[in-house]
Amino acid sequence: MLNFFVLSPEIRLLAVDIDGTLLNPQFQISHADLAALRRMHGEGVEVVLVTGRRHAFALPIAQELGFDLWLISSNGAVTRSLHGETLYRDLFPAVTCRELFSVMMEFRNHAVLTFDIEHKGALVLEHMRDLTSSIQRWLEKNMQYIEFVVPIEEALTSDPVQAMFCGPMERMRKAVATLKGSAMKDRVTILRTEYPLRDLCIVDVLNQGCSKGHALQRWASHRGIPREQVMAIGDNFNDVEMLAFAGLPFIMGNACEELRRNGWRVTLPNDQNGVAAAIAEVFGTLTV
Repeated sequence: MLNFFVLSPEIRLLAVDIDGTLLNPQFQISHADLAALRRMHGEGVEVVLVTGRRHAFALPIAQELGFDLWLISSNGAVTRSLHGETLYRDLFPAVTCRELFSVMMEFRNHAVLTFDIEHKGALVLEHMRDLTSSIQRWLEKNMQYIEFVVPIEEALTSDPVQAMFCGPMERMRKAVATLKGSAMKDRVTILRTEYPLRDLCIVDVLNQGCSKGHALQRWASHRGIPREQVMAIGDNFNDVEMLAFAGLPFIMGNACEELRRNGWRVTLPNDQNGVAAAIAEVFGTLTV
């Protein structure tokens, strides 16, 4: 018995989030999800990974897929191939970032700056005292890139990719409220990613108009693919703009109830091969 895909001619581009979507709770790609994506690629559907991770931290996941593809990283700020070719960078002006830290003085102990380099100084913190319990695993994996600068504004000798605030959900909701209540709210993009089981919220502050959705739209236009032929799968608040752009959006079953009420198709959770399930729902299988 042989199972194979019956391709839908309407979908030419598949955008997939990484954390909470492609990766299961063990931070691995399931065999079913991996096989589904490889079959999609083999049948001519372009796959692009769209993630809040910086490019270097997302690269091993992309390489695991086993085929050539592009990465939209840092929530849309950088679009780059596996081989390092850059299509677009949407950096956060240093002058705006300086103003941000002035507005967010109360939350600067939760702050991380990200720069588009791949050596020490790619990530800049003042200290880790208020970060360790929230993002311990992330800190450990990125120690070779971390530089400590006090005050953090002194690191702004060039434009960063983004500023990030990490901490408990209630604390970060206050941070978002503070920023949205400031005069800066219309000059930046504020994206949040929440992990309730870990009591962790990551608030990314990027250049105005920068998001996964804007980057995916730019990539689709570059490839000559209309939005009606774009499918996207995500699970968190930072995926909203991407899902809103896609002609065929899927939200993961492990997403919060608020997101699952948006009217998008709901696939299985990330511990039940949700990516493969979404692909099967659209493309189907044929048994002969």
